[in-house]
Amino acid sequence: MRLWSLLALSLTLAAPATAGTIGQDAAACDGNRGPAIAVTVEGLKDRRGEMWLELYPANDADFLADDHELAAAGKVFRRTRAPLPTTGAVAMCVKVPRPGRYALLLRHNRVDRDKFSFWSDGVGVPGTTRLGRSKPTIDQAAVSAGAGVTTTSIRLQYLRGFGFSALSGE
Repeated sequence: MRLWSLLALSLTLAAPATAGTIGQDAAACDGNRGPAIAVTVEGLKDRRGEMWLELYPANDADFLADDHELAAAGKVFRRTRAPLPTTGAVAMCVKVPRPGRYALLLRHNRVDRDKFSFWSDGVGVPGTTRLGRSKPTIDQAAVSAGAGVTTTSIRLQYLRGFGFSALSGE
């Protein structure tokens, strides 16, 4: 009997763990507590650095505005960060203050700087539109969050040639 117990324990320890949701707000999505937005990350270039998921008000004036200015004005802004897991699927979660319409921006911070690096970082918004050389629009970035956990996916885009696009083969 003891041999079977040891064998079962060794198989449990050897089994690969399933990747969970990453970021400071992960428990809100994993526990289905909400309101929150769960994002499946697609199109990673590599596993360097960390992911940043940012939540903005869903209007042109506030989308991508300085986080300090948004906070000072009492407007919605939330950033959740996490190192990338070495393997497996990647999902992130961000809590929202209440059900409603918000804008999301996902950044693959590959060079470990607080400022976006045009040359190396990846960026994405919900939807499939190629960003090219232009800043994402509010229509591309908007997500309607419900009372529970709303799910969406974001395909990262990296500088390729003269603009941002998804990596080929993704």
